Amino acid sequence: MTAPGQPAKQGPRSLDPHLRRYAARTAGMTASEIRALFAVASRPEVVSLAGGMPHLAALPLESLSAEIGQLVASEGLVALQYGSAHGVPTLREQICDVMALEGINGHPDDVVVTVGSQMGLDMVTRIFCDPGDVVIAEGPSYVGALGSFTAYQAQVVHVAMDADGLVPSLLREALEACKRNGQRVKFLYTIPNFHNPAGVTLAVSRRAEILEICRTYGVLVVEDNPYGLLGFDGQTYPALRSMDPDNVVYLGSFSKTFAAGLRVGWVLAPHAVREKLVLAAESATLCPPTLNQMIVSRYLSTQDWKGQIKTYREAYRERRDAAISALEQHMPQGSTWNIPDGGFYVWVTVPEGIDTKAMLPRAVTARVAYASGTGFYADGFGSRQLRISYCYPTPERIREGVRRLANVMEEEMQLAATFGATPGRQLSGPQTPSPDTA
Repeated sequence: MTAPGQPAKQGPRSLDPHLRRYAARTAGMTASEIRALFAVASRPEVVSLAGGMPHLAALPLESLSAEIGQLVASEGLVALQYGSAHGVPTLREQICDVMALEGINGHPDDVVVTVGSQMGLDMVTRIFCDPGDVVIAEGPSYVGALGSFTAYQAQVVHVAMDADGLVPSLLREALEACKRNGQRVKFLYTIPNFHNPAGVTLAVSRRAEILEICRTYGVLVVEDNPYGLLGFDGQTYPALRSMDPDNVVYLGSFSKTFAAGLRVGWVLAPHAVREKLVLAAESATLCPPTLNQMIVSRYLSTQDWKGQIKTYREAYRERRDAAISALEQHMPQGSTWNIPDGGFYVWVTVPEGIDTKAMLPRAVTARVAYASGTGFYADGFGSRQLRISYCYPTPERIREGVRRLANVMEEEMQLAATFGATPGRQLSGPQTPSPDTA
């Protein structure tokens, strides 16, 4: 006991004086694996195959700048003012036209405009999940979704995919196991088209079956579809929302089909859910940026946005082809990968003895970056997988990046043969999202 008048003894000093003040939910938050290396990975000499950044050079920037200037000049008093948490009415009507391309018959009143679809994910998780609730997600799954689920202390149960996407029989087994264990499953989170990170597409023949399974078990479906219009052959697939409007919450985004920096996405939800989402949006942001919404609306009304999507598809198809040909030419024996029909990503499985998380700093030293597979699982798996993003670099840079990556892998295999493989490390939880793992 400290004597009167004497200063209290101090315990070990923490680097963070607020450590004891944080909410318990922050314990599972971990930074993106690439983020710590991003200052190096973003240097011009490093080929980054890590981030899912759209190819903005394909946009008609001159005509866009003129339209934006005219928008501010003519409607600036509205565009620069506070708006509704629901979103600009004209844009909500246009969003319904966009979704109609995938068979969705949506009403503008049921659309809530968000600051990117990541905000939509956060709001959906916030209004549905209590601590300890279960979210079913594909394995692997989008890192940003896993970060949101962890932030609200939901448990993630992964269900495996094959070349045709989520496997219905395994989904049923997972739901049955949760039921036996007394776990409360709130929703299935799925990216049905050109999956991030796996690159696969849910077979049309499976879609109705998966919806029926979720209805049978009383589980909501959250459909995340930022890539659905980016099929390389121009094909679009029927949205899950179009097949079951009452039990599917649909997340959309203009980040991949227009411009990521505007941060405009949306949620289409059943009417009662819509009301809760608007309240959640008001508490989070008060209102999404009106100017950004009006820029997107002006773009949709004055530009050939369907032609622009076609231009994007052609650019990404060329880059996909460059990535696949480079993988075929350079990857060491024992490597496998998918051939995506759209979207941004190739999912690579590396030979035994390579830990993609442990290899990442050495890859960046060799001037190539990627996203290691462990970040896309909530349970520590994925150490033999990595995601290659072909959307942003030129085809020449993609080929060079894959060549550098293959050389690093060969060195890792030689080290494993000499000293033994490094055991895969388990993570404490998924990472928080960041632009480098989008």
